[in-house]
Amino acid sequence: MAGLVGEYECKLDAKGRFLFPAGLRKQLEPSAQENFMVNKGFENCLTLYPMNEWEKVTARLAKLNLFKEKNRRFYRLFHQGAKQLTLDNAGRILIPTALMERIGLKKEVMLTAYNDRIEIWDRAEYMAMMDENMADFSDLADEVMGDIGDEDVE
Repeated sequence: MAGLVGEYECKLDAKGRFLFPAGLRKQLEPSAQENFMVNKGFENCLTLYPMNEWEKVTARLAKLNLFKEKNRRFYRLFHQGAKQLTLDNAGRILIPTALMERIGLKKEVMLTAYNDRIEIWDRAEYMAMMDENMADFSDLADEVMGDIGDEDVE
């Protein structure tokens, strides 16, 4: 997989389901188009992993030394509330109520896909966060990307 991309606006129904966007589904490997893992993301969002990508992440986590307290803390926090999800026959995903409540997910959601994961945001919160961060985008780009490739120049 080259990496997921795109933003998709979705609406939750009364049961907390949304229709998984066809454009996003086409980016997934055929074997990864129906089964997912969801957990709390690093900001106020949920992170949805196609199952094949979740398996890669958990393989990396399995290498942690769980005799170290900070590793155990991270492992617990990362897995807290994680749930396996499957698309239903109509191509919808049901977000568990506890996870919806944890991040304040309402009716309008934004899916933002990058690399190996899909973030699920409350649309209003996502738009506010993006507006806030756009002011610093140039400085952030310089800080994160400014030195890439410089080590090759002599």
